[in-house]
Amino acid sequence: MKIHRPGRPEDLPEASVLWARWAALAVATWDAEEEEERFRHGYWFDGSGSDVELRYDDGACSRWVLIRADGGRAVLFGQDDSSKVAQYEPPIDLLAGAPGWVRDERLHDLLEQGRVECVYWFEDGSWRRAPYPDGLHDDGLDCGIGHLTSRELAVDAICALFEFDEDCEGAVEACEQFFEHADRGTVTDEVVRSFADAVFRIQTEYELLWPKVPVARSERDLAAMTALARRC
Repeated sequence: MKIHRPGRPEDLPEASVLWARWAALAVATWDAEEEEERFRHGYWFDGSGSDVELRYDDGACSRWVLIRADGGRAVLFGQDDSSKVAQYEPPIDLLAGAPGWVRDERLHDLLEQGRVECVYWFEDGSWRRAPYPDGLHDDGLDCGIGHLTSRELAVDAICALFEFDEDCEGAVEACEQFFEHADRGTVTDEVVRSFADAVFRIQTEYELLWPKVPVARSERDLAAMTALARRC
């Protein structure tokens, strides 16, 4: 699926699908040490209870947040260095046309600080954003979130994270099955364990992660990953 530059609302999958793929990456890459970090990168859940959101930071130039709201609504916002929004004159009102529930205080503050250059909201079954001027070349959606817009791209992304390539037998299939469960909402304890075992087996068999040595997931790790999966 092609992602336009700047992005268009129809480039994004339904909010529930985007959440499921993002959450799957957070589950698959969960790391106990990173949970304690104040400044972290990768994919993770932030918050607790009903105030949970998904975050993504590539550690360099891309930072994104996905928040679910009542009634199947959601808001996606973030920033990628590919965006031309901040440099555009006159300034673009990224909340133009946004309903009141999107306009929370935190998002407003981040916009004021220049830490958000892309805002999309999902309501009544479709994504929307503020109108862009014809001269805007990019809002960062493609480089920032493009890898979550299709299952194939999401599989490519997770394979890259685990250093799987086309020579790693069974790697692509394991990742595809994991994302298939994510899209269906069927990521169970058994699915998490099976995927974790497959990752460890392949990384060990093909001597990946050098100079580090692959480490099997502990029971505590698997329990934490399964608990996260329930938030999907």
